[in-house]
Amino acid sequence: MLYSTVTPTRKRADFRAALAGGRLLRFPGAFNPLSARLIAAKGFEGVYISGAVLSADLGLPDIGLTTLTEVAGRSQQISRMTDLPAIVDADTGFGEPMNVARTIQTLEDAGLAGMHIEDQVNPKRCGHLDGKQVVDEATAAKRIRAAVDARRDPNFLVMARTDIRAVDGLAAAVDRAKKLVDAGADAIFPEAMASLAEFAAIRAAVDVPILANMTEFGKGELFTVRQLADVGMNIVIFPVSLLRLAMGAAERGLDTIEAEGSLTSLLPEMQHRAELYELLDYPAYNHFDSGVFNFTLNPDLPS
Repeated sequence: MLYSTVTPTRKRADFRAALAGGRLLRFPGAFNPLSARLIAAKGFEGVYISGAVLSADLGLPDIGLTTLTEVAGRSQQISRMTDLPAIVDADTGFGEPMNVARTIQTLEDAGLAGMHIEDQVNPKRCGHLDGKQVVDEATAAKRIRAAVDARRDPNFLVMARTDIRAVDGLAAAVDRAKKLVDAGADAIFPEAMASLAEFAAIRAAVDVPILANMTEFGKGELFTVRQLADVGMNIVIFPVSLLRLAMGAAERGLDTIEAEGSLTSLLPEMQHRAELYELLDYPAYNHFDSGVFNFTLNPDLPS
C-alpha cells in the first residue's frame, strides 16, 4: 500500500550487487508512477527515468529546459512507487560543478539509485539529434569528479554519459570513456553507438558497467537483450518506449471517437478496470480503511 517499504539505501546496495552479478539488467522507462508499478509487476530489474520523457510530460522538447526541482520531484514520485532501483537522466547536471554537487545530493534525497550526467555543452539536446556539441575533456571530468565527491551514499551510482561518438567518432568515444572512468565514473553510457561492434569496443576499453540505450527512431539499430548481453553490456534502457506506446494508443483512441462516436471497438485493447485496481492494490487500501475506521459511536454513553 502507498509507497515501497524498501529504503533507498537498500535499493542502491541491491542494485550494486545485481550489477556485479553479471546479468544484463533491463530498465524500461517509466513515464509516470503507475507505469513504474507496471514495470515492477512484469518482473523487470529496474526503472529508468528519461529526461526526454520528463520534458515531454511537461509538453516541452528535450533541449535542457527542465529544472533540477522538476526532475527531482517527478523522479521521487516514480522511484518511491516500487521496490526496484531507479536511475534518472540528470542531463548536464543543471549547471557548473557546484550545481552538479547539489544535483547529486538532491537526487539522493529523492530516493534514486543512481543517475547519469553527460558531456554535452549546456543547454543539451536529445542525444539522437544532429548538431550536438560536447565539452572538452577537462570539463567533462570535472562534472564527474563533482558528482562523486558530493554523494553521501557510496552505493549511489554515478554514471557518465558521453555523446562524443556522434561528434568525433568511435575512437574519441573510447578515449572519452576511459577518461571518465579515470575521473571516478562508476559506469559508462556511450550514446548513439552505431553497431554491436562499437558497443564491444567500449566494453574492451573500460572495466566498469556499460549501459546500452535502445531508443526507437534514433541513430542506432535496435538490438535484442541477448545480443547486448553477448557483447558484455550490463544495463539496457528502453527510455521512451512506454510513452510512445501510450501516446500512440491515445491518438488511435481519439481518432476512433471522431470516426465512430464511441470507443466500443477499442475495449479489447484497454487495460480493464479490474487490472488497474490490482496494479494499484485496492484490496490493501480497503483492508486498511476497514481496519482503522470501522468504529461506531455508542449512543448510550454520556456526551
